[in-house]
Amino acid sequence: MRKLIYLVGISADGFIAASDGSADGFPLDPEVLGRIFTEYPETCPAHLREALAVTGEARHFDTVVMGYRTHEPALQAGLSSAYPHLRQYVVTHRGDLPPDPSLTVVHDHPVALVRDLKAQPGRDVWLCGGANLAGQLVDEIDEVHLKVYPVVFGSGVPLVSGSMAWTLLLVSSTPLGAGVLLNIYGRG
Repeated sequence: MRKLIYLVGISADGFIAASDGSADGFPLDPEVLGRIFTEYPETCPAHLREALAVTGEARHFDTVVMGYRTHEPALQAGLSSAYPHLRQYVVTHRGDLPPDPSLTVVHDHPVALVRDLKAQPGRDVWLCGGANLAGQLVDEIDEVHLKVYPVVFGSGVPLVSGSMAWTLLLVSSTPLGAGVLLNIYGRG
């Protein structure tokens, strides 16, 4: 059975974005990007693959699930899809997404969607973000892969929205360079 893996960048104080929703505070060190995209080449947005020389085939995921705000930067860049090389699902109540054959808009029942995806054959499913969707799917998340950046935001968008007790077990911690760690957690 496939797993739902929440792979996301996070500040040292536990925020996946600044208070304004931006991820600009995360440094884009070439060594770190190279190591991330060597391990997770399918997570490089299609429009950046050539510029970043990312040529690897998918290693972990063939499907991505995200909320509207996570998908929004692609729209702001004039793209209807950031990951056409993956099966994409955007969970939103909004109805104004531009049509794209590689993207499915889901208006309700994200838990049912993920359970259905996990039951299908294939690689694991990447929960790309954000905090609100992660909060709705917390019981379905099998692993959390955190790219922990050595920055402190002080406030911002938490890893998961909502109040819940959630125990994770550290499986591995790998330095990626420039003070960034890749911490992989399983369910406790």
